Amino acid sequence: MYDALKAAPKNDVCPLCGQRTVSTLDHYLAQTLHPTLIVVPINLVPACAECNKNKLDYQPESEVEQGFHPYFENFDDDQWLYANVVEGSPAAIRFFVSAPPGWSATKASRAIRHFERFRLAGLYASHAGVELNNIRFSLERIAERGSLEDVRLFLLDRAESARRAYLNSWQTATYQALARSDWFCDGGFIF
Repeated sequence: MYDALKAAPKNDVCPLCGQRTVSTLDHYLAQTLHPTLIVVPINLVPACAECNKNKLDYQPESEVEQGFHPYFENFDDDQWLYANVVEGSPAAIRFFVSAPPGWSATKASRAIRHFERFRLAGLYASHAGVELNNIRFSLERIAERGSLEDVRLFLLDRAESARRAYLNSWQTATYQALARSDWFCDGGFIF
């Protein structure tokens, strides 16, 4: 049963951070506080070691403090993960949560708690930094042959591709932020 649960996530990716490889099972409700649920399958969530460590025995005191349950709640009904470009040499990406207008205050708070509990801002910023370096050559070539708008169109295409794969991924937020930044599109990727 444990192996089947660990193998459940798509592409073996941790459903809590959306990045690292599943290596363990996390107890959604802390095992030290809910010992009768230690082996109950709906309380076992496949996770990477880092997310499991970040959560530890954290027990929320109210619904507002509770993170997402990746299998029993829909937190991808609208986009809540966004980013901004930090202008510098090299450029960087800063991630944040912005709840959609239709969400309740409780759901918005839970999205923020999840983002903070699993330290997603730093994780995503690190991945985005690598991605910026990976696409720099392509952006330089596009800029040599075209304009700021050609660079923006390339970034918008990447954003849409990422959005269709996973609405609230760091890739979606990154490419959207890059495409919105005139500074970045006008050569901010050169360092």
